[in-house]
Amino acid sequence: MEKREYSRIGETIFHTVLPNGLHIYVDPKPGFQKSYAFFATNYGGMDTRFFLDGVWQDTPAGVAHYLEHKTFDTAEGNALQLMAANGASPNAFTSTSMTAYYFESTEKFEENLKTLLSFVSVPYYTQESVDKEQGIIGQEIRMSDDEPDYRVFYGMLEGLFAHSPVKGDVGGTVESISHITAHTLNLCHRAFYAPGNMVLCVVGDVDPEQVAGIAQEILPKTSHLPVERDYGPAEPDQVAMENWELHMEVSTPIFQLGFKCPPPQKGREWLRWALVGDLALEALLGTSSPLYNKLYAQGLVNDNYAYGCEAYSGAAFLSVGGESRDPAALRQAILEEAQRIGQEGVDKELFQRLKLAAYGGLVRGLNSFENICIELATSHFQGHDYLEFPQVFSEIEQADIEDCIRQIVQPGRNTLAVIWPKGERA
Repeated sequence: MEKREYSRIGETIFHTVLPNGLHIYVDPKPGFQKSYAFFATNYGGMDTRFFLDGVWQDTPAGVAHYLEHKTFDTAEGNALQLMAANGASPNAFTSTSMTAYYFESTEKFEENLKTLLSFVSVPYYTQESVDKEQGIIGQEIRMSDDEPDYRVFYGMLEGLFAHSPVKGDVGGTVESISHITAHTLNLCHRAFYAPGNMVLCVVGDVDPEQVAGIAQEILPKTSHLPVERDYGPAEPDQVAMENWELHMEVSTPIFQLGFKCPPPQKGREWLRWALVGDLALEALLGTSSPLYNKLYAQGLVNDNYAYGCEAYSGAAFLSVGGESRDPAALRQAILEEAQRIGQEGVDKELFQRLKLAAYGGLVRGLNSFENICIELATSHFQGHDYLEFPQVFSEIEQADIEDCIRQIVQPGRNTLAVIWPKGERA
């Protein structure tokens, strides 16, 4: 296995690629009791149209999430129960671009790793079990539909993007999942659960060679290349709609304000985009920024407040959300502050403090085995090495942050989604 040392952050990673195309990353932690394994596929809610068997396949919204639920089924029973009985804490999640299965354990790690790799790689979908699951997932979807924070976030995405499937709910709709069959699940498993489209990340007191040996023993010996996907026409610079509104049972207006960005190129540029985006948000409207203090004093924001940036194939955005008594005034204040920064720049001392704090947060994230695995897998699919962040971070200058704010935080590039209390006029 290839050994990579990152002296600035004290990490050592072992990496290899199996003959079947699976990439494996192992971060040994001698002396630690807990070990963590993360097995992920480059397949998520946005991957509904792909080329397989010589034709374009169109699948219902929500298949990736449905597949995650049913993949725990095996001929012998439920893999969750089997692993839990063997001392592991297993789980899974589906995001817009990735599906992951993982566990942590303090004993019988090798046995649990074999189980994880086995049930994920060997499909077992019967029409009877698929039909039964529709009611369970349908109930999840209905519960999400009643969740204001969930609805307002997807409302923002609907306003930002004209074509990208990023705006679709990862879980699909009650109507869309009614069209999912065992054939649909088997088709998507064959397309996306091939070793060449997956990655295995392990952190703990483990032997990297043994991890690779188990994967080679359990998984298929061959794999096809990742399938071609279709995410629709290229997105225009402007948003699809500047305002999105809904009334629900809330006491205070809930908002999400998104700013549409040109999507970054895969590779090191993707990592740099994310680091610049996070710093730009901190400088513009982070809790240490001059603007935040004004907004808080005016009652336009409260402690329920969060911001971040996300990027996918063909789509990217910056966003801020929370509660506000006047979301429109909040948007205007942010646009005015962005214009001021575009003309006057960011305070130099503030930039230095924010940069140090952000770097410290990234380093602290390495204390979490879960975070290391997620970042290794995500960065692998994005085509870069996450643990190179110290070097990339050191190359970011104040002008990069100012340019990001100047170019992105503009009228016409933003969508304000608001959920108003019932009976209150928008």
